[in-house]
Amino acid sequence: MSTLDTHTADPRRWLALPVLLTGAFLPILDFNVVNLALPSIRQNLGATSSEIEFIISAYAATYAVFLITGGRLGDLFGRKRMFVTGVAGFTLASALCGLAPTAGVLIAARILQGLTATIMAPQVLASIRVLFPPSEQGRALALYGATFGFANIAGQLLGGALVSFHPLGFTWQAIFLINVPIGLVAFVGGLAFLRDSRAEQAQRLDVGGVVLLSIALGLLVYPLVEGRETGWPMWIIAMLVAAPFAFALFVRFETRLTASGGSPLVEFALLREPGFAVGVAMAFALYMLSSFYLTFSVYLQGGLHLSPLQAGLATLPYAVAYFLASLVSASVTARLGKFALTVGFALQVVGFSVALLAVAGTLPGGLDVGLAVAGLGFGTVMPSVIKAVIGGVAPKHAGLASGIVISTFQIASALGVAIIGGVFYADLGVGHDEAAFGHAFAVALGCNVVLLVVGGALSLFLPGQPRPFGKATSTGASRS
Repeated sequence: MSTLDTHTADPRRWLALPVLLTGAFLPILDFNVVNLALPSIRQNLGATSSEIEFIISAYAATYAVFLITGGRLGDLFGRKRMFVTGVAGFTLASALCGLAPTAGVLIAARILQGLTATIMAPQVLASIRVLFPPSEQGRALALYGATFGFANIAGQLLGGALVSFHPLGFTWQAIFLINVPIGLVAFVGGLAFLRDSRAEQAQRLDVGGVVLLSIALGLLVYPLVEGRETGWPMWIIAMLVAAPFAFALFVRFETRLTASGGSPLVEFALLREPGFAVGVAMAFALYMLSSFYLTFSVYLQGGLHLSPLQAGLATLPYAVAYFLASLVSASVTARLGKFALTVGFALQVVGFSVALLAVAGTLPGGLDVGLAVAGLGFGTVMPSVIKAVIGGVAPKHAGLASGIVISTFQIASALGVAIIGGVFYADLGVGHDEAAFGHAFAVALGCNVVLLVVGGALSLFLPGQPRPFGKATSTGASRS
């Protein structure tokens, strides 16, 4: 195959970028829209409570567990090939979801969606990493971050609208079938505009590492997703206890494989890259914030008795501010350097503190303002965290690093929902009035603020002058 010098700008890179961003948009959209359709799915398919839970968790757990493997597949077999394969598979799985006659078929199709998303999503960051010159990668990553904000807005508004207005006679099916035309456009665009890239030297997939890492992540992620809903039975707790031992076994296996000259699934040398470990820790603290979406939605619908569409509209101050801040984050980072992250975390701390006081009744009318300020902070931090994590990584490991970043987001999201969501429901107790929901939401916001303070403190430990994206480590620059 033809190769592309990672230091030479691809002439079609700005045509390829919207295609790649579509691949980032679809998985996030699916996370948001399905929650608004659950009552309709339950009624139409006669689904049980456990089946409804699995419709959400089967996708989330599969997506989190196999992301690192998906990133590695792009490094080894070509990022364009894996991207278009993932898009095609995700589009097919979405059609199967929309046409599912039973809850069991829908759960199986959701698992297929999660698997194909793990093939598609890591290639987005990895391809940006190798297609764009260092001077343009900040702008491209800002648009990547803005895509998350746009997906959140679309998920809330589009999900509520599709379920409410029944286009072409569909109800819940529409939230999945909408992916089909989007996926087809991305598939054709991927074939037309993407240039392939991969690690320079051919390597074999570390099957043993894939199996061990999948087991370890499964033992961690599944209990986090299902624990609260199942009441934390002993078998769930046993899985969590076993998870550290499974990770230790994986690390030992990978270390031995590296020592013997093999090609491990995860290169632990990445942890020595400037800013990589700190960036991953910041990403983890940042994305535990995902509990905010759960607790805010429950507060709005359970405490204030808003409809799903009204609840979606109530998140707009946060989502719109996030989207707008993402668009200018590259210029902010260029001016402030690593301190853009500190400022972004500080904005989130201030914004959520204002929202907390508003919900508690101390600062009436401050909720929308607080959410908007917090959204500005998140939009500033999101692209910068990604840059901090993958900025100094050698191009041949771009897919692996991207998989680690997105997997960190998903694991942190599950952990945030499990822990902070648990705090929310524990505080709520048997209360069903607005005051009880408001107090529980304020406590959950307080937990988020503490995590954001930790993230801001971590940002101070980043290298002052991170290396340009195009630089490699001892491996040198690779061709793709």
